[in-house]
Amino acid sequence: MVHQTISTSTRPAPSASSKSNTMNRILSFVLAAIVGMLAGCASRPSFEPEPEVATPAPSAATPWAGGTIQHPRSRWTPVAWTELPGFNDDPLFEAWNAWIKSCERPGPIFAPLCSEVRRLSIGSGEEQRAWMQQRLQPYRVDALQGPTEGLLTSYYEPVFEGSRLPSATFVAPLYRPPATLGQRKPWYTRQEMDTLPEARAALAGREIIWLADPVDALVLQIQGSGRIRVTEPDGRQRVVRLAFAGTNDQPYKSVGRWLLDQGLIRDASWPGIKAWIAQNPQRVNELLWANPRMVFFREEALPELDAMFGPRGAQGVALTPGRSIAVDPGSIPYGTPVWLASPGPLVPLQKLVMAQDTGSAITGAVRADYFAGWGVEAGELAGRLKQPLKLWVLWPK
Repeated sequence: MVHQTISTSTRPAPSASSKSNTMNRILSFVLAAIVGMLAGCASRPSFEPEPEVATPAPSAATPWAGGTIQHPRSRWTPVAWTELPGFNDDPLFEAWNAWIKSCERPGPIFAPLCSEVRRLSIGSGEEQRAWMQQRLQPYRVDALQGPTEGLLTSYYEPVFEGSRLPSATFVAPLYRPPATLGQRKPWYTRQEMDTLPEARAALAGREIIWLADPVDALVLQIQGSGRIRVTEPDGRQRVVRLAFAGTNDQPYKSVGRWLLDQGLIRDASWPGIKAWIAQNPQRVNELLWANPRMVFFREEALPELDAMFGPRGAQGVALTPGRSIAVDPGSIPYGTPVWLASPGPLVPLQKLVMAQDTGSAITGAVRADYFAGWGVEAGELAGRLKQPLKLWVLWPK
């Protein structure tokens, strides 16, 4: 899933009673076992990440003297496990489902560990922690130049109501890639797609679903995917997923930054942006056209098991709420387990996550976008989180 970020938020792993932890752990183990068995027999999922982002091969990492490793956009320095804040407190079983997902499409460095990862899905937290310390080496991730502290934001999967046909209520279309997309680079801008007859002709018949609010369509395009409760022409309703299928190759421009630069708002979070829209409905097109980039989608069925996970990320595996992050693949390769620490101010986080996605705004050594899940609550949290970040990669010894 390729997405852009305005400003974001997330929620910490909740504390619970011993009884709740036990039940959650049992459910997690059962799900992990099911996912592991399905991964062993399933065909490789159909996925093509955004063409403009290339994942460096692990061989691109060059060892330096003293065990330091340099990647194209980061430097890794080996550290002791005691340097990882909160390592002994994280309920690792929550992260194991995300790790098993990564094992559906592992890189050559982590593939040899996947049989052990699957076996440990029913292990205790102490067993999982001991295995990690035996098999992995933590490295602090630093920028090649500049500060060691980075930025954490968050993203989510929106859930909207939609219709298969346009109406007086459902007026904002979401499109499949047009047939002429590859014949013109960059393709038409968002404004041209709304106003030029030749652009509109190229989009005719490419509508997948119609939403009620064009701003919701923009939100879905920025996040890169979404769940739609769609009403079919015969009145039946079902939930489908719209997944990233390409862009018009125009640059992404933040509508929040556009509002800030004009002095129209002081709060560039999504709640702040929506408050401005409510007061200025006549300027919605002006706001939308400030971002020339358009995202196109493909429709995917959403069976019950798939609905328990997020969309596929750039690694090609389904994202896990609270345990998947988007990274700059020039700093951290996809499929790498990462220790994440962010002190707040909105939400303190110290936990194991998996590098499984990227985004056009996710660039730099110490940079991560935290997948918060789906729906309104995740969206509210993802709309506000923007706080300091430190990262450690956990690399096989």
